[in-house]
Amino acid sequence: MADGMIAMDPDLNWKAMKKAGKQLFQRLGALRDVQIMMEWIEKLKLREIAGHSEGPATSNEAGPGSGIAARVETPQSPAQALVRILEGREVQLKREARAALEEFDRKQWRQWSKSLPPRAARIRPGSAVFKHLALERWTTARQLHTAALRNRSQVAFHTLRIGIKRFRYIVENFLPVEHAAWADDLKHMQDLLGEVHDLDVLWATAISCRIFPDDDARKSWHERIVAERTKRIGEYRQRTTGSDSLWDLWRAGLPQGKQIGDIATRRMKLWAKVLDPDFAHSERVARFCLQLYDGLTAAGFFSNPARENAAADGDPRASLMAAALLHDVGKVKGNKGHHKESQELIQKHGTPLGWEETDMRRAALVARFHCGALPARSHKTLRDLLADEQRVVIRLAAILRLANAFDVAHDGHVRRLKIEYSAVPPRRANGLPYKRVAPAQREALIVGAEGFVEGSRTAQAVAGERYLLETVLRRPIVVKAMKDGPSAPRQPRQA
Repeated sequence: MADGMIAMDPDLNWKAMKKAGKQLFQRLGALRDVQIMMEWIEKLKLREIAGHSEGPATSNEAGPGSGIAARVETPQSPAQALVRILEGREVQLKREARAALEEFDRKQWRQWSKSLPPRAARIRPGSAVFKHLALERWTTARQLHTAALRNRSQVAFHTLRIGIKRFRYIVENFLPVEHAAWADDLKHMQDLLGEVHDLDVLWATAISCRIFPDDDARKSWHERIVAERTKRIGEYRQRTTGSDSLWDLWRAGLPQGKQIGDIATRRMKLWAKVLDPDFAHSERVARFCLQLYDGLTAAGFFSNPARENAAADGDPRASLMAAALLHDVGKVKGNKGHHKESQELIQKHGTPLGWEETDMRRAALVARFHCGALPARSHKTLRDLLADEQRVVIRLAAILRLANAFDVAHDGHVRRLKIEYSAVPPRRANGLPYKRVAPAQREALIVGAEGFVEGSRTAQAVAGERYLLETVLRRPIVVKAMKDGPSAPRQPRQA
């Protein structure tokens, strides 16, 4: 439960609860392993192989002149020897388990049981964001499946079992409809791989305890364990490969195509809303950023976006949107230096399925410079980047700073931005119609802002924050009030 909610809700109590439960189960795990091994010895009838009877045997052969029966004990069988070793361990492990349970903080657990359920209830079970989270777990587990079938190592199958377990728990806790359809198959696949792991642990323990008196006994045990292990892996392979693979069945019930990226954005918004004290402001800033970016691209200020995007890797537009949505998450730790906290939180969060790691990493840098010191190539967070990437980060930070200034009052009175071409009457340049003149030959960039008021606090903030974008574009920026409602693009007059 905590593992799933951590991805949606950054409340630190989820992590603390997960850690407390994990520590307890780790201390109980060794006891569980011992008890499971004793069960397997009985289940596989290992007491009956290797040619030794259980328990001491007696002989009534009289010793010379003794007049009494001499008692002779036969050696222990491997199974009996291992059981006695495990029983000794069990006694000690039960004491340790009892101590672990006594040390467990029940009072804290009761507090979590009261405070965390209302937080979990904010997201409806079965919602798209939980399906997206399940798809992340499915993707990871599916990759582990491929690796396990390829190299067939004990570690690979054990890791695969953990991957399926994590996928299963997300489905069980958050997707009731899918759980009803998939529960039996998911549990059976996890159990098959769990039994494979149990058999591997049993064999490794038998070897380390040196219970075999000869090679024949060792071989008999190994053949029995390998046969059972192979049978379970064979059944797992049969159910999870081919045209009717369970993996394909599970995948068909999870988000597809464009839905994946859209739901990833919704997940990030849910995460940001908990941290950002005014997320509506961040959404407005994100909308302004995209209006500025798209307008500058359409106007030709980014001469060859496709080439520049390829050089920088990833999608700068996606990085800008993410940075704008997340730029104020650092305010959860206070307003002072929140831009630095935002960078750290974004970097720690990780990349949701459907977003690119490059874009997320760049978004953290852009958010870092939405206020405070201006970004410079010599800055410690940028100096190790390639020149193309430095240029992209600085450009996106310039757009974000200006967009953020348009909502400095956090009241939404500026509703829309639009890029216009020039502050001077259209004219011919070098014999070309104005609309075909390169941006470098135009004198100024006009940004129309719906709801903008001259002399307001917003106007003052914009005047201060437009400098970086002016430097990037190498031209002055003029902001003017724009009439309410959509307007048709201005048609340049002919000279």
